[in-house]
Amino acid sequence: MALAIRDVREHDLDSVLALNNAAGPGILPIDTARLRRLHDEAAYFRVAEVDGHIGGFLIALTPDADYDSPNFAWFRARMPDFVYIDRIVVARPYRGHGLGRVFYADVQGFAEVRSPVLTCEVFLDPRDDVSVLFHGTYGFREEGQQTLPNGHRVSLLAKELCSYPWVRDTYLEAGTRQLPAQPWLAARPRRHGPQARAAAS
Repeated sequence: MALAIRDVREHDLDSVLALNNAAGPGILPIDTARLRRLHDEAAYFRVAEVDGHIGGFLIALTPDADYDSPNFAWFRARMPDFVYIDRIVVARPYRGHGLGRVFYADVQGFAEVRSPVLTCEVFLDPRDDVSVLFHGTYGFREEGQQTLPNGHRVSLLAKELCSYPWVRDTYLEAGTRQLPAQPWLAARPRRHGPQARAAAS
């Protein structure tokens, strides 16, 4: 099996939408307009390409995103800086092969040079024990709970990124005040994020 985790491309969005809306009750369905908004706002939006097919995706945002998710809003009201995992989907044929852990390792590598905390939520009603166990074993801890407008209760989770203070002190608050110019550290271009606002000003 040939696997590549890469940034999403425009022509991937139809496949991403289909995967999202076929994922089941643990992932809220979206329409094309909302996916396009996520595409424009996400700090991290990568897909897993498996043997030439889109086998999954993960979308994450930072607090500056213009996004109306109640779970994202919960974290933004309580934390000044974080990377929020909005959704992760793995296509059914590829489940049970560790692709979720590959995604989480990748998004943590992205987050830990930018933020002190990685956040997300899991459903408690209906309870998703596979997701609860996965996140617990990956180092996430519950920060709170809330009930969504649709009546589903969620657990709001956070994982402290222990590498970030060193990155902050060594690069972000010293010297050039930026990360080294390496492709794997490059920020994703965003149409409505701080980079786009700076370019338009």
